[in-house]
Amino acid sequence: EETTHFGYQTVKESEKEHKVHEVFEQVAKSYDLMNDAMSMGIHRVWKDIFIERLGPTHGMRLLDMAGGTGDISFRYLKYLAKQPNPQQRQSHVTVSDINQHMLNVGEERARQLGLTVEQLPNASIDWQCADAEKLPFQDDCFTAYTIAFGIRNCTHIDKVLKEAYRVLQPGGRFMCLEFSHLNNEAMQWLYDQYSFQVIPPMGQLLAGQWHAYQYLVESIRRFPRQEQFKDMIENAGFVHASYENLTFGVVSIHSGFKL
Repeated sequence: EETTHFGYQTVKESEKEHKVHEVFEQVAKSYDLMNDAMSMGIHRVWKDIFIERLGPTHGMRLLDMAGGTGDISFRYLKYLAKQPNPQQRQSHVTVSDINQHMLNVGEERARQLGLTVEQLPNASIDWQCADAEKLPFQDDCFTAYTIAFGIRNCTHIDKVLKEAYRVLQPGGRFMCLEFSHLNNEAMQWLYDQYSFQVIPPMGQLLAGQWHAYQYLVESIRRFPRQEQFKDMIENAGFVHASYENLTFGVVSIHSGFKL
C-alpha cells in the first residue's frame, strides 16, 4: 500500500484517512472557538474576503466542500440576502464534509441562526456526508465550488481537484482558501514559533486536544507552496488560475475556472 504524510509522520494512505477523521471528530465541537483563538479572530476576515472574491449571485449553485461547520455557507447565504433579487431567482448551497460530526455541528448552528430551508427566501441549503476524492454528484451540476481550510487534509489533492472540475458546469469557478507560506524568512520564523509553541498548548487548554492541533500545524507546513498549488489546479484542467496572499501569505485564496 502507498504511503503518505500525516503531519510530519509517514503513514499508509488508508491510515491517513482514519487519522484525519479522528482529528476532526475530536475537535468538531470546539473547532470554531479554536479558529478564533488561533488566528485571533482574523479567520473571520479571511473568510469574508473569500466570499467577496467569489461574489455570489442569485441563481448560483454552490458546493462548499469540507464545509462542515457551515462558516463559508452561512456567509454565502448572508451575502446573497443583501443582493437585490427582482427576478426571485433561486440559489442553493450543498454543504459537504467527510465527517458527519462536523456536519452535525453545522446543521445545529444553521438552526440557531435561522438559516434553514423553511426560513430562507429564494435560497436553500442541504448537508451531505461525502468524500472530496469521489463525490456522489453528477457531472456539471454546480456553478461554484469552494473549499476552505480543508484540501490540505485530503490524501490525494490531485483527485480532489479533478472531482471539483468534474462536478462544475462549464464557466464554473473553483475557489480554495488555505493556509500557505510566507515569503519573508524572518516573518516565517516568527509564525513558526507561534504555530509550534503556542497553538498545541492552546488546543490542550481550550479543547483538551494537543495532538490534534499539533497535526493541524504540521499539515499546514506540508501543504504545497502557492505557485506549486497553482500548477496543480491548472493540471486538473482549470484555466485563469490565480492566487492572492492574505496576511503576508499566512493564507492564500486560489481560484480557477472550468471552460
